[in-house]
Amino acid sequence: MKLISWNVNGIRACLQKGFEDAFRTLNADFFCLQETKAQPHQVELDLPGYRQYWYSAEKKGYSGTAIFARYEPLAVTYGVGVEELDHEGRLITLEYPNCFIATCYTPNAQDGLKRLDHRMAWDDAFRAYLVSLDRQKPVIVCGDLNVAHQEIDLKNPGPNRGNAGFSDEERGKFTELLQAGFTDTFRYRNPDLTGAYSWWSYRFHAREKNAGWRIDYFLVSDRLRESVAAAPIYQEIYGSDHCPVGLELDLEVSA
Repeated sequence: MKLISWNVNGIRACLQKGFEDAFRTLNADFFCLQETKAQPHQVELDLPGYRQYWYSAEKKGYSGTAIFARYEPLAVTYGVGVEELDHEGRLITLEYPNCFIATCYTPNAQDGLKRLDHRMAWDDAFRAYLVSLDRQKPVIVCGDLNVAHQEIDLKNPGPNRGNAGFSDEERGKFTELLQAGFTDTFRYRNPDLTGAYSWWSYRFHAREKNAGWRIDYFLVSDRLRESVAAAPIYQEIYGSDHCPVGLELDLEVSA
């Protein structure tokens, strides 16, 4: 099974920058998007062989997630199940007989950590939600989780310490998530690899210099760890300020 996750920073903009070519080239069973910034009716996207699931924010042109799946799920769940957190289209979960597949766009703590309290509430609810799924069957979850976990996960950790995405609070919540029974598949396969980033600022020629952050992830329930065949980052694919990340798993979705 092959899965792709990509923060497209606006699907309508990304469609003008080669999204459909990337979609065909990557040829995944599941294609998960974050920051779609659109309602489904605003996008003309013909993907033969895929079922489309969209979860848009109530605020127009903001946030949003989508999953394009080759396999029809048993059920689809939108949101984390906490009313005050479920207005921004941040989480879609597909249930299959032998696993859950979810995509998440974690709230940004914003400059000066002015939205940190909201972010912490999200992280706690998200972790509790995933743990509840994991009690039923294994979980595969991906997305822009808006945190670089360790210093190895960004080019310039020193100057960014305490900033949104690299605060002690956000990093600590990510550690708690892993400790709750989940594996960061990229780090599992590439424990010491440096320069592996998935997001770059549009400023200061950051992508050209590879001065980036790894904030896009695939996590799996620990009991799926040995099934992880590959966890690539497709830095050669443009179209957004993020690049796609992938997961190849020795697991078939049972019908």
